[in-house]
Amino acid sequence: MDVRSSAPVPPPGCPAHSFGSRVPIYGPEFAADPEAYYSYLRHYGPTAPVELAPGVDATLVTDYQTALRLLQDPANFRKDSRRWRDLAEGRLPADSPVVPTLTYRPNALFSDGAEHLRLRQAITDAMARIDMHRLARSTEQVSNFLISQFGPRGSADLLGDYAKQVSLMVFNELFGCPAEIGDRVMFGTSGMFEGVNAEQAVGVLFGACGELVALKRSRPGDDVTSWLLQHHAKLTDEEMVYQLALLLASGSEPLRNLIGNTLHRVLTDDGYANKGGLIDEAIDDTLWENPPMANFMAHYSASDLEFAGQHFPAGDLFLVSIGAANTNPALTAARQSGSRAHLSWSAGPHACPSKEPARQIAVTAIENLLNQLPDVVLAVPEQSLAWRPGPFSRGLASLPARFTPVEIAHRAAPTQAPQPTGPIAPQPDKADRGGRWSQFLNWLKG
Repeated sequence: MDVRSSAPVPPPGCPAHSFGSRVPIYGPEFAADPEAYYSYLRHYGPTAPVELAPGVDATLVTDYQTALRLLQDPANFRKDSRRWRDLAEGRLPADSPVVPTLTYRPNALFSDGAEHLRLRQAITDAMARIDMHRLARSTEQVSNFLISQFGPRGSADLLGDYAKQVSLMVFNELFGCPAEIGDRVMFGTSGMFEGVNAEQAVGVLFGACGELVALKRSRPGDDVTSWLLQHHAKLTDEEMVYQLALLLASGSEPLRNLIGNTLHRVLTDDGYANKGGLIDEAIDDTLWENPPMANFMAHYSASDLEFAGQHFPAGDLFLVSIGAANTNPALTAARQSGSRAHLSWSAGPHACPSKEPARQIAVTAIENLLNQLPDVVLAVPEQSLAWRPGPFSRGLASLPARFTPVEIAHRAAPTQAPQPTGPIAPQPDKADRGGRWSQFLNWLKG
């Protein structure tokens, strides 16, 4: 990108006073007040020069209409990160925390053209087979199990104890994970986003996905994994592993943040005092104003081009700022009208293929929590809450809450619930010592 020589002048007191030629969109300062950064970045025009991590440069699209142009133009903007010039030329720090997220993998997210259409169609068709009523029942059971774990003590971290666990466990059910595989899926998926032993976590996730593919090839079930295997795209085992890892990882992290950010909104905004009837509205407001993925949708210029009034060489990295585009002052009327035209589900050929299941999970998880804990309130001052640093996600580090202690009894398992079956399933005594998914399956059985 040709960085303008006359950068905008930040207002007094803005942290941008310390910026160089590129604006860093990571670290605690950005996490604490991203809107101040977005307001400053808008002065550059529809795009702005940013730094995703030390030594990792990108162009951030902050304008809504410009973002739509990029997302709907696969001829000029590609998803295959092997086109990334800085990566190909070895100019990125070897230990960068963001490069692994953007590194190419043979899945639908990083593919273009005919290959993307083939992989995408398999995913879209499989996700379309999800029964929303069954999904709601499964989500409610997972919710009840989690509440049963912390309900008697009258306090919980609604992020770590609830939002994070709900998303991981419902995905386990959707994909038909038996106990031991599900425990490792949860370990691997959560570890990828915690920043601790991420490489080990990725290995565990891919290993678990490989075992799940082998199991479902021999004994298919009524689940997303089996539907993908049965699709006419005829995915190989390797392709299956990469698509499963993509769906599990890219689905659980945004969903965790959507549930957490919406609960934060409900607990801190007096406008949602009548919590029971405003969950849909709270989710829409969250998707507009505090989206779970704030800056993502990486694309690469396919050739030298003119875009948004500037010249960009081939191989430049572009990210869409969902947070900046959604909150543009020009869209105030759309946000207030109840429109769902935000960019939180992306747009164009790579738009989220599972937004309806994700929304169903979020609505059910939030409604059930508020129904079971009607007097839940924040346990700490709102200003003491910390947001996780990083350029991509937007989520709280924790959400401490307190409420009147409750007891939640287990309910009988639905006939569709995944049970520990087959040669890789743990024995009962092993499952008793297993992870959270094993504990949930045992709880269902009573």
